[in-house]
Amino acid sequence: MPDENAKQTLILAHRRELVEQAVRHCEKAYPDKSIDIEMGETKASGAADITVASVRSMVSGDRLSKYDPSRFKLVLVDEAHHIVAPGYLQVLEHFGLEKAHEHGPALVGVSATFSRFDGLRLGSAIDHIVYHKDYVDMIGEKWLSDVMFTTVESKADLSKVKSGKDGDFQTSQLGAAVNTAVSNDITLNAWQSEASDRKSTLVFCVDIAHVTSLTAAFRQRGIDAQYVTGATKKRVRGERLAAFKNGEFPVLLNCGVFTEGTDIPNVDCVLLARPTRSRNLLVQMIGRGMRLHPGKKNCHVIDMVASLATGIVTVPTLFGLDPKELVKKVTVSDLEKLKGDGEKDNEMGFDTSIFDPSKSRNSSSYHSLKFTHYDSVHDLIEDTSGERHVRAISRNAWVQIDEHRYILTASGGALTLERRLANDKHKQDHFAVIWKHRLPQSGLSKVPWARPRTVATAATLTDALRAADTFAASQFARYLIVSNSPWRKKPPTESQLAFLNRFREVNMEPLLTESDLTKGQAGDMVTKLKHGARGRFERLQTERRKLEREENKLQDIKDREAVRVGPVQQ
Repeated sequence: MPDENAKQTLILAHRRELVEQAVRHCEKAYPDKSIDIEMGETKASGAADITVASVRSMVSGDRLSKYDPSRFKLVLVDEAHHIVAPGYLQVLEHFGLEKAHEHGPALVGVSATFSRFDGLRLGSAIDHIVYHKDYVDMIGEKWLSDVMFTTVESKADLSKVKSGKDGDFQTSQLGAAVNTAVSNDITLNAWQSEASDRKSTLVFCVDIAHVTSLTAAFRQRGIDAQYVTGATKKRVRGERLAAFKNGEFPVLLNCGVFTEGTDIPNVDCVLLARPTRSRNLLVQMIGRGMRLHPGKKNCHVIDMVASLATGIVTVPTLFGLDPKELVKKVTVSDLEKLKGDGEKDNEMGFDTSIFDPSKSRNSSSYHSLKFTHYDSVHDLIEDTSGERHVRAISRNAWVQIDEHRYILTASGGALTLERRLANDKHKQDHFAVIWKHRLPQSGLSKVPWARPRTVATAATLTDALRAADTFAASQFARYLIVSNSPWRKKPPTESQLAFLNRFREVNMEPLLTESDLTKGQAGDMVTKLKHGARGRFERLQTERRKLEREENKLQDIKDREAVRVGPVQQ
């Protein structure tokens, strides 16, 4: 307990905006109290009723020495998830708060995101979480503004972006991946389509280069957009923020300035133009638009979801949904219902449908990270799901040998159909049909196969199949390639079984016999093995192990960021 003669209070914050904001609130709440500021060139007396200080200034030089710990009843830490940083710990040590004891000031920390993404334990400074209220509950109870969410695929490729020291994306690499003409154009289109009627949009960017590029893009379209960064001069920063609060321009962009604490209640749209792995950062950014304000019906949060979503945290993940779930103008209750419906569907073995009915999971704009788990090569070659698709279009016995490659073989020839990705943004992906056949063997040439040649191209799989089937009819006997030929229903040959059983894990799986499959099925399996099934299996296993590692890492991050009322773990 503090000494009964202790009357003073110290409020600690780590940024200028938070210090200034705390001072304003204290002046309104306690007009009869003396209030000092300890920040930068402004120095406090050490004797005021309330001192609001920046941590960096407190530990600069000998400024701490003027504060008598016995005269303080309370040390209040704003954004207390920073409390285990060295500067804070130095201040706590001065006030005798490095460990719990009966005398001295009380230590209270407040934060909207009371956990740390980097895994550091808050228990070295905080003993007990006495109160915690989730932001979803606060929306329902009208403590915060109503909010609706839209997610948009930005097409940013994060596959080569490494993690920084805090576990989130490394800033410079993330900026390079996100700050592209394509991503910025998609971001701008999304805002104009969904939120151009909003009065005050706050945009979160990755770095200064991203801020300036995206601001220029807004202004090129005639939208009065301005920006603030950590490098913006204090006077200019204050003027722009004041003008934005007064509704003098509709779009304010920033990077790393307004993620915590800043009070801009008029914000009715938050545009998340930067991906993150941190649930805390995501909640902090969304939180800037959730303050109540006269005339404000709700806040529209537009989340630009990067195309590679492994490890990423998005609006849907806050509700336990897949990070790539695309939603459009949905409320908190809509998202919770979607989660419930998805869990119900999964229990029954159904695929959960996307919430926005205007988009389909089969749409080319929707790319989900999906892996079929094969425990052995035989599981892979026995999977006929790929064949069912092409054989519903073609009468021939096409065999799938990779995700977008199919083959038709017979009598010394092989016809391959594959998707080719465009290497130019002005061109489109297409399908190619490639023909390769055996050469007559003679003493003059030892090359068994002719050089492959492309015999047809088409924009769609259906058109490519038709062209391939037309060419196949001129090269193969019909009974050898059609999927309903009587010979395909006969028992497999001994040579087919011997070949397939060479790849079976004898100690774990029974050997194949005539009763297990037909001659046609065996032929398809042999074709898969001869044309890359083993390599594909290894690739899938590698991807599977990588995904499992990332899922475990993501679960570890979620565990770190969980907040529970009660004793804090040391």
